[in-house]
Amino acid sequence: MSSNPGASLSTALSGYQLLTDPALNKGTAFTEAERDVFDLHGLLPPTIGTLNEQVARRLQALRGFETDIERYAFLRDLQDTNATLFFALLVQNIEELLPIVYTPTVGAGCQQFSRLFRKPRGLFLSFSHRDRIERILAHPRFDDVAVIVVTDGERILGLGDQGAGGMGIPIGKLALYTGCGGIHPSTTLPIVLDVGTDNPDCLADPLYVGWRHERVRGKEYDDFVEAFVAAVVKRWPHVLLQWEDFAKNNATRFLDRYRDRLCTFNDDVQGTAAVATGTLLAAITVTGAPLTEQRIAVMGAGSAGCGIAGLILQAMVEAGLARDEAVKRFFLVDRDGLLVEGMNDIASFQQPFLQSESATEGWTLDHPDKVALLDVVRNARPTVLIGVSGQPGAFSEPIVRAMAEINERPIIFPLSNPTSRAEATPQDIEAWTGGKAVIGTGSPFPPLTRDGVKFKVDQTNNSYIFPGVGLGVIAVGARRVSDEMFMAAAKALAAASPARDNPRNTLLPPVTALREVSAAVALAVALQAHKEGLTEGIATDEIEGLIRAKVWQPAYVAYQRLDGTGS
Repeated sequence: MSSNPGASLSTALSGYQLLTDPALNKGTAFTEAERDVFDLHGLLPPTIGTLNEQVARRLQALRGFETDIERYAFLRDLQDTNATLFFALLVQNIEELLPIVYTPTVGAGCQQFSRLFRKPRGLFLSFSHRDRIERILAHPRFDDVAVIVVTDGERILGLGDQGAGGMGIPIGKLALYTGCGGIHPSTTLPIVLDVGTDNPDCLADPLYVGWRHERVRGKEYDDFVEAFVAAVVKRWPHVLLQWEDFAKNNATRFLDRYRDRLCTFNDDVQGTAAVATGTLLAAITVTGAPLTEQRIAVMGAGSAGCGIAGLILQAMVEAGLARDEAVKRFFLVDRDGLLVEGMNDIASFQQPFLQSESATEGWTLDHPDKVALLDVVRNARPTVLIGVSGQPGAFSEPIVRAMAEINERPIIFPLSNPTSRAEATPQDIEAWTGGKAVIGTGSPFPPLTRDGVKFKVDQTNNSYIFPGVGLGVIAVGARRVSDEMFMAAAKALAAASPARDNPRNTLLPPVTALREVSAAVALAVALQAHKEGLTEGIATDEIEGLIRAKVWQPAYVAYQRLDGTGS
């Protein structure tokens, strides 16, 4: 699937074998000469089609379905039948298809994964086969792998433990690596670490495709992950490994453990942080208050919430605020209320954001034994409210109205996915603030109407970040992924904000510009990697060209038969 104009590809496959290989299949677009050489006559209808005609045909079929989950299943089948056509359809219709391939529909795809399963894609590394990992990875079909997305299925979006059904997330993420970032699909590999599930619905489902066992934990689990990482490093020393949808304690723990052993990052922690920080940097151009004056309330103090707080904190420090002063401006709220010193069960990644007990002295509380989010809003008077809790309705009407009372332009980001897990809907936020709020959401929502004109809601989604990060890392062969590279990505996203030129515009570029955004993010990330000495033998003026050379465009190329029977 080369993207070079005039390029050709050689294969020994022919007939049905060629038509059933999704990486090589061109369907009706095989030329008359190729049909001669590859024994395709009679297997295809006689009309020679084009890729654009095929895209139009598939788009018409897609739009004929009644539900998004039907469209999701259709696209998964298309990807497993003709990858070039799938990605051409995705790239040409990214705004329409992004909610199907990714959030929110991918959540339902994970929940129904066992029923939708038709063809294998990626690798299911089961705990019961833990002694075979190296052998599984060794197959020659994986020789060209450059990027892996891996999950253990325990914390899928805001839906919780989906077991082996979590495979839908790596498949969807890697589709966006290609669709938005241009990473060649043959170099991507989705993996699920199937260590069982504690989801009773999965365990009781006779059609469940995963390992039917309660979730393995403790040392056995850690040893399994270690065996996986060791096998990956041995097989692909320079691969980019993205961790996805692990439980909050494991997410940060594995990132800390492995970030210096291979080129790796956690999208829930670092990607979410970068897109939230980039969008906030864009939002303050609308509100007019500098970053150093913001006060941040975060609902959901897990790995994502703390990751967001950590990157915004670093941005504040870079903007000139002393770190000890900056950290006082963060109010992280979890199930037990505001994180304060002396609380039990505080994770290591939460420690930097504990408020002192004296910070809440004199506060008026609804319940004296717990500082709830509404108490934080009324007493700390935050300018920014971010939600990554997975709790629908967590931004209640009193909370949102209180934000509007204390801020001329409150910044409110309900970022939890899928749509059903959002802390509040943009429509409610708009109504409760009288149209004052600057809004960003994790999943797509219908546009709002302001002054009689429809206004798109910014989808503050990781798809603006991780495809570009991956493209930049791979293009320059970065050895590691640093926090500074994610800061560079956030600033590149903010620099692309339409609101910089007109505060009435959206905070983020349209989804239709995701390939251009990814290229800009890739350049910023690659330059930062070069600055930190994480690349070798590359001059700064080569980087743009290296990035362009890595961007694959879905297009058919001419085929030649390896056995010499055709040309």
